[in-house]
Amino acid sequence: MKKLNYLKWLRVFLAAIIFIPIFLYFVDFRNYSPESWSHLLKIQLFPAILAGSIGVLVFQFILALLFGRLYCSVICPAGVFQDIINRIFCIGKKKKKGVRRFTYHKPNNVLRYSITGIVFVLALFGFLWLGMALDPYSNFGRIATNLFRPLAVWGNNFFADILAKADNYTLFHVSVSTVTTAGLIAGIVALLTFILMVVFRGRLFCNTLCPIGGLLSLISRYSFFRIAINKEKCISCGICEQTCKAEAINTQDFTVDTSRCVDCFNCVSSCKKGSINYTFKPFYKKEEKKTEESVLAYTAPEAVSNSRRSFLATGATVAATLPVISTVAHAATGEAQKEKVNPITPPGSLSLDRFKDKCTGCHICVVQCPSQVLRPAGLQFGLGYMLRPYVSYYDSYCNYECTVCADVCPNDAILGIDVEQKVTTQVGIAEFFLERCIVETENTDCGACSEHCPTQAVHMELYKEGSTLTVPVVEPDLCIGCGGCESICPVRPDRAIVIKANTVHQRVEKPAEEEAIEIQIDDFGF
Repeated sequence: MKKLNYLKWLRVFLAAIIFIPIFLYFVDFRNYSPESWSHLLKIQLFPAILAGSIGVLVFQFILALLFGRLYCSVICPAGVFQDIINRIFCIGKKKKKGVRRFTYHKPNNVLRYSITGIVFVLALFGFLWLGMALDPYSNFGRIATNLFRPLAVWGNNFFADILAKADNYTLFHVSVSTVTTAGLIAGIVALLTFILMVVFRGRLFCNTLCPIGGLLSLISRYSFFRIAINKEKCISCGICEQTCKAEAINTQDFTVDTSRCVDCFNCVSSCKKGSINYTFKPFYKKEEKKTEESVLAYTAPEAVSNSRRSFLATGATVAATLPVISTVAHAATGEAQKEKVNPITPPGSLSLDRFKDKCTGCHICVVQCPSQVLRPAGLQFGLGYMLRPYVSYYDSYCNYECTVCADVCPNDAILGIDVEQKVTTQVGIAEFFLERCIVETENTDCGACSEHCPTQAVHMELYKEGSTLTVPVVEPDLCIGCGGCESICPVRPDRAIVIKANTVHQRVEKPAEEEAIEIQIDDFGF
């Protein structure tokens, strides 16, 4: 093992113990993962900024100031995922001296800082769409939720069939109904973006498009510990530059761009002469600062030109993609949403406007919902709500005392609520359509909606005078919009009773519990 190689393996170890639980938490379709793993989501920077988690922000700020951008290689799941893509791409590839060859590129400072500034300014005024599209954590969440989780389910069902043929029923079939066309497209686009950028330019996404990378670069350029080249020991072999996936090492000038360095320590472990080290160096030396300034000054016109070209190319890609997403997403919205002008947002989100201002569409609430009533939205509720989760009662209903979505949300888009608050939060109100009910269309009694209402908001009354048939009547002051009535309604495709969303959630009184009747049983009670 080469000198200081332990730094790389320590980084890999720390990244693994953070990445693996996050990955499993998204992919786990049996809900076996401990709830404590959700705390790893709440140290992600973009969600912490939206949630106003001062402790997390101070910790990340100090971490970057002391050690540089360790966040990008250890804590951020999208950063670790890009490292995995890079490693997979290297398998079977002919590599010079055992490493994949990168080369130094000038930073696209105009592009990355423009994107970073625009994202946070828009977020400050409640426009989160660009931040949602570029947030690395949320993009990883969409990949894991809409691509890897269905693959895991398919694998489970495949082996369940094989075991069943041998009369072994250890595994059983699982269905996933939470993957929408819009979510699938978003996952594929994010995955392809990561793959293409990693294959051609290493950590280009982190150092160009990622707003978190841009924010951390402003701090890491002044980090106390940093990668530095010892000019006296260096033999100019160029191996460190070839192993730098951030393309931040310039061996011609013996400089390292600490604003782009993600502290992967590949360069340290690959150097045979020990001329590149991770050292305590809190301030620039005058000669280094002059060198960097002279290089930037000399290359400024070309850098600006490259940045403009990259910006235009990125904009053109997004513009070309939107019509495709719009067309497919519209085709995927056949789930009895005709009457639902507004989406039903999860309990704890407080209001539609607040939810749109906080949610980045990471979809962790979608995968953790035990009832699978949360779905990523397409364009059925407008572009401003795309990819954010909405509540669909077409296949199931929201468990009366369940608060899982609020417990796992890292952005505080869904505020933590207790059971007492959950059962009195009205996210919508049931509305009955007599012309659809089988009592009207088939002259047949039903009452399923009333039987499945946990708050007694739906009760049955006589259909017509002189008739024994009954129809449901909704008591709005008791209804919490849980969807128990809608999900059980046998009418297809448009239910006879549906939940209409409250754009601002309301409070209702908890229904009074019926007194238990004490019954005395003689003998054996037969």
